[in-house]
Amino acid sequence: MKRIKTTLILMTCFLQSGFAQTAEELQTTAKSFMQQGDYTNAVLVLNRAIQMEPKNIEITKNLAMGYYLQKDNNKALELIKPTLDREDADDQCYQIAGIIYQQLDMVKDCEKSYRKGIKRFPVSGPLYNELGELLYSQKDYTAIKFWEKGIELDPDYSKNYYNACKYYYLTGTDKVWSILYGEIFVNMEPLSANAPEVKSIMIESYKKLFMDTNIAKDINDKNKFSFTAAFIQTMNKESGAVSTGINPESLTMIRTRFILDWGKDYELKFPFRLFELQKQLLQEGMFDSYSQWLFGAAQNLAAFQNWTIAHAAEYNNFTRFQKGRTFKIPAAQYYRY
Repeated sequence: MKRIKTTLILMTCFLQSGFAQTAEELQTTAKSFMQQGDYTNAVLVLNRAIQMEPKNIEITKNLAMGYYLQKDNNKALELIKPTLDREDADDQCYQIAGIIYQQLDMVKDCEKSYRKGIKRFPVSGPLYNELGELLYSQKDYTAIKFWEKGIELDPDYSKNYYNACKYYYLTGTDKVWSILYGEIFVNMEPLSANAPEVKSIMIESYKKLFMDTNIAKDINDKNKFSFTAAFIQTMNKESGAVSTGINPESLTMIRTRFILDWGKDYELKFPFRLFELQKQLLQEGMFDSYSQWLFGAAQNLAAFQNWTIAHAAEYNNFTRFQKGRTFKIPAAQYYRY
């Protein structure tokens, strides 16, 4: 009888240890459910995790997002709102609060939350981006100031480049930075669902840039020493090459000459990671493939596919290069003043 009792106790202990999970393990399980789109199970598991560690802000954020994805926005807001006043809050707390406020159509509260977050986290690229998107959705075009500030202070966050690129293209207010921000974005997020759209914007922006035979005509005493003026003056030298139109081949020629001239005249004055990448690709014999990757499909998909077949070895070499790199903009390379 004693042996049976001991065996039962050992079995109970074994079962309890087998099923007991730490809060961290529960979070991992919940994230797996979220990735599968099973938000109900994710919330179920996270509710157990937060019982174990009620002050754990990561669990709170994940649970709020779980409720948001379940479309239980009131519950989500009830969870995330108190975190905004906590000392251990991060910029993600304000992001999550913002998207929940938007879903509840509480626009003023949303804007207030983003602005409060920016005040607390003044170098958060995501918060500048979210506030810009909110303002733009209200037809408030001061949005561009926040996307630009996000680019300046958090240059490795890609979405501000995407929104600024689109803004300048759609408003027609800046052809140069529509091109440059677009190219930075597709290098940061080459597999993004937005990359094809941005590549199309880039090629159309080049067409608009060269619409005038003298693209440097608007440079004046006030801006003649700026990065933008240097870009335009250098690019203007190649205006003769567009007589056959803008296409991947003409852009390859124009941009090759541009990089060679930039290297002689402005490389030291205006170091710029994007142009350093282009120079590297030229030196390693991959610039043609890069140009086709940027502009080929946007201009003519069938022609691009034929090009990749005819130049399979060099294009495969370029795609291998693409897979092995992460593109980042160093600090202090913000030139759109």
